[in-house]
Amino acid sequence: MQNLPTPILGEITAFTITSPDLEKSLAYYQKLGFKELFRADWPFPWIQITDGVLLIMLRADPQPYIALTYYVADINSVVSVLDKKGIEFTMRAKDSDMLKRYVMQSPDGLTISLVGIIEGFSRPPGPGMLSMPQQDYFNPEKYVNKVCGLFGEFAHPVADLEASLRYWELLGFKAISKFTAPYPWAIISDGLSIVGLHQTKNFDYPAITFFAADMKEKINKLKEQGLTDYIEKGPANIVLSTPEKQHINLFKLGM
Repeated sequence: MQNLPTPILGEITAFTITSPDLEKSLAYYQKLGFKELFRADWPFPWIQITDGVLLIMLRADPQPYIALTYYVADINSVVSVLDKKGIEFTMRAKDSDMLKRYVMQSPDGLTISLVGIIEGFSRPPGPGMLSMPQQDYFNPEKYVNKVCGLFGEFAHPVADLEASLRYWELLGFKAISKFTAPYPWAIISDGLSIVGLHQTKNFDYPAITFFAADMKEKINKLKEQGLTDYIEKGPANIVLSTPEKQHINLFKLGM
């Protein structure tokens, strides 16, 4: 993918996912090719995991929640830029907060959070789909995550694609590709994150989505290892329901 914008929201991106049982969640994601980076109990118990491309922050909380999170070096400057653009925050940090955190929502209810950067956090080395040569997409030996394949998008259902695009453009995203079939949809990126905007009623939840040229073989291997809680979407596509009540798509590349 070429001509990517320069991110304006932060330096590191991750998915924040709440979990009622951190150890159970960690074990689940380990089966999907992730490993623990580190953990802490402040300001709440959490475990940071990665598959070498994606970062996921598992946070102890019984309420299901997923957010696209940015860790920001100069959070006050970023918030000032967004304020000038008219972006509304559903939660703003207080001056007294040791950990600065701001939360906003897309027009379709996807949570995006900004967190003051935490010492020791770093971007995974990758490469992911944004940085690897496109011919490598179809070479499973090049995938960093050998279990699930390539992270392709954070799929997000929207009511009005054009309205959603206008909002995400204010956050520094641009459309990498845009389609009209089987419904209006677009893949957008800010150079760090990849989000899929889907004007459809085929699904009503956000989903972390992986693609692989050999996805059928990967799915069969996961099933052999005892994978449960999934819905078949064809011979080489499944949707996982995670222990945190979130969703992960495993789809064949080039479907």
